[in-house]
This record gives sequence, C-alpha cells and structure tokens, in this order.
Amino acid sequence: MPLTIHYLLVYSYSEQMLIREVAFTDAGAATVAYREAEEEFRGRSDHFEVVLLGADSRETIMKTHGHYFASTGTRDAFEDLLPSL
Repeated sequence: MPLTIHYLLVYSYSEQMLIREVAFTDAGAATVAYREAEEEFRGRSDHFEVVLLGADSRETIMKTHGHYFASTGTRDAFEDLLPSL
C-alpha cells in the first residue's frame, strides 16, 4: 500500500496565492497542525482557506487541486479537459 502524505495548505484569497504548504507522513501530526492553522486564521479580516489533503505525492495534489498552486504557474487540472480553440 502506498504511503499517504498529508498536505496542509493555507490559501490567501486577498493575495491570491498559497501562503503555507506543509507535508506530513504522520496523520495525527497533520490533524493537529490543521486544527492549529484553522484556529490561527479564524476570524481574520482577510479571507483564508485552510485545507488538509491526502495523496501519494505533491504532484497528485497539484493535479487535483491546482487552483491553490496557480500563482506558481501550475496549470489548472480542468485545462486538460477543455478543447483548445
């Protein structure tokens, strides 16, 4: 069975970029970090999205949740589904 890596991502809508990315191989540590990040960003005037995702690699996360990485030049996964005009 492949190793699941847990990715904690914090996306800033005001900056339109990923401001935090941390990878964990321990699910318990990932859950604690997620809870702490949720608390840290709750109630702030800027809008943030805090997510915890599990996958086999960062590349998979970039494909399935590419919108978080768009500011780094990663293509959105839906681009592959759209015909070129």
